[in-house]
Amino acid sequence: MAFRFLHTADIHLDSPLRSLALRNPDLAELVGDASRQAFVAIVDLCLAERVDALVIAGDLYDGDQTSMKTARFLASQMTRLHQAGIKVFKIRGNHDAMSRISKQLVFPDTVTIFSGRPQSVLQTAGGLDVMFHGLSFANPKAPESLLPKYTAPREGAVNVGIMHTSLAGSPGHDVYAPCSVADLHGHGFDYWALGHIHVRKVHPGASTVVMPGMPQGRDINEAGEKSVTLVTIHDDRSVEVEERLTSVAQFERVSVDLTGMTEWSEVVGRIRSALEDIRASVRSRHVVVRLGLTGASPLSWTLIRDRDLLLAEAEQAAEHVGDTWVEKLELGLAPPRTETPEGVADPIFELAEAMRADASSEAFRAEARELVLKTIADLPPDGRDFAGKDEAALELFLDRVLASGADLVTARLKAGGSQ
Repeated sequence: MAFRFLHTADIHLDSPLRSLALRNPDLAELVGDASRQAFVAIVDLCLAERVDALVIAGDLYDGDQTSMKTARFLASQMTRLHQAGIKVFKIRGNHDAMSRISKQLVFPDTVTIFSGRPQSVLQTAGGLDVMFHGLSFANPKAPESLLPKYTAPREGAVNVGIMHTSLAGSPGHDVYAPCSVADLHGHGFDYWALGHIHVRKVHPGASTVVMPGMPQGRDINEAGEKSVTLVTIHDDRSVEVEERLTSVAQFERVSVDLTGMTEWSEVVGRIRSALEDIRASVRSRHVVVRLGLTGASPLSWTLIRDRDLLLAEAEQAAEHVGDTWVEKLELGLAPPRTETPEGVADPIFELAEAMRADASSEAFRAEARELVLKTIADLPPDGRDFAGKDEAALELFLDRVLASGADLVTARLKAGGSQ
């Protein structure tokens, strides 16, 4: 008989909502509960597949967690696994290391939480001896490789290492317990259950090295299907991995070209068609869409001016499609350049160009930057990320704001003023 386990990581229970969902309370409720529902889906999958173990390679929590509601939720899910005889092997990642509640929870004795010192736990099932090796983060930071601390493989057993690591680095992820895939292959374990990077990646070689990605995205920057990895160790010690979908709400960017459209109804129809297409292609129960509207259209000024009405139309279309949500519109529209009868360029178009030139001047930009920084300083800490988390992100934020400001003013003029 084979030995089977489910491998997941980076669940980030109760991760705080990003600004995208705060405007729509129903969407906020969906996104706020999605990580929890994904964990329920993981437990359901463990029971349905009758696995021998669940491996959680760090960041079950999102940070300084204090919610007793979360404690009760986790206790109930771990009890479901315990009653089915499914073992749980969990390490703490960098976010877990910040959590106070993680050190207070009491789980069934079928749950092993590895400490900050190397541990190895033997499980025998399916006629195989499987040794799980794990090491938790004792502190939120781990600048050095943890690999040298792991013990040598147990002779005669199938060896599974559980590690939270940034590997050699990944965009959008800080460096934690760095190591190379080649070093992991050379350690002698049969399987490495990794966590930390939110995108799934399988590294075949002397051992099977798997970064499972996260089971549920939290915003548009974590778009696409999210999943866990089902691992089967056969009698001959060969390892088979399968990806299993777990995301409840899937984030997707959808681009809609409005070139040449002159009627509002045409635009709404094109948006509805795009939403129907993405809904048909997404396997997750819900799809959360960021709509990007592009192209040159005589209607562009009106669409920019009345983007709130357009968003309401898009939301209504999404509701009609079913289990589909529009979290934001991004307008990359441009008007067709027109000429007056005398052959003189459109004055409003020229005004827009002049405004953009003024807005791009260093003096104007410096004033805008100073205003944004003053606003950030006046906000509470949890609201200060609206313009990004670093200087580069702040500059991109200024680019968007200054460009959209010129578009909005000229849109109102071109479409006949404020209504």
